Amino acid sequence: MFRWLRGLRAAPAIPDAPWQATLARYPFLADRPAADGDRLRAMAAEFLRDKEFHGAHGFVITDEVALAVAAQAVLPVLHLPGGLDWYGDFVGIVVHSSEVVARRKTMDETGVVHEYDEVVAGEAMDRGPVMLSWQDVLASSLTAGDGYNVVIHEFAHKIDMRDGAADGCPTLPAGFGGHASARDAHAAWIAVIQPAFEAFREKTIVAERFGGEPPWLDPYGAESISEFFAVACEAYFVNRTRFGEEFPPLLALFDAFFTPPRR
Repeated sequence: MFRWLRGLRAAPAIPDAPWQATLARYPFLADRPAADGDRLRAMAAEFLRDKEFHGAHGFVITDEVALAVAAQAVLPVLHLPGGLDWYGDFVGIVVHSSEVVARRKTMDETGVVHEYDEVVAGEAMDRGPVMLSWQDVLASSLTAGDGYNVVIHEFAHKIDMRDGAADGCPTLPAGFGGHASARDAHAAWIAVIQPAFEAFREKTIVAERFGGEPPWLDPYGAESISEFFAVACEAYFVNRTRFGEEFPPLLALFDAFFTPPRR
């Protein structure tokens, strides 16, 4: 695997055949200006150079698997200042053949600890590895219309957690939105995403409990504002048009962050 990575530090390059196959499988990657496509390809090669893939329980990491993950993981940081530095807190990516049952522990308000099992398609550890289900990575080739993408979801968590707090607000650059201080920029971000999250959560509850119209986005986004941010990022990158129709204020906010004006 990755024989073409030899000498990559001098001249990053992904061979044309596997790259074109990746674009064909995930059309939302190809639906971009030519300059973005070239940048995506170069950054995906750097991602593959720097990260370590591990197959769980005998799952084999092929070029197809690694390229699919790399290309989609790079998409959110394509135009962010620092690029792949946003993913600098980890090296390992663990890929399972399908979803995983994870054991969870939570403590309620009275101090009682509850344990339960949760089926997950992916997970991003704070300053740790990213886990993905290959079955769900493959599914993202067909679910762009639903705004679903497990790779972007988990790497959006990494972007959110870069400052140590999974609060639905990434580390914002100086002067973001015309605000002089980081505190003011953070407050302005939350002022946009918080009401969007609360409205989404209410719609999800109404759909689940009272048979109301289900939301377009994955209802898992109602779990917390950090999950809402990750779910919203999925939709923003794979189905921008529908996302803009559903969340106009968030579209403007995400545009300002993920595609800042070039200087």
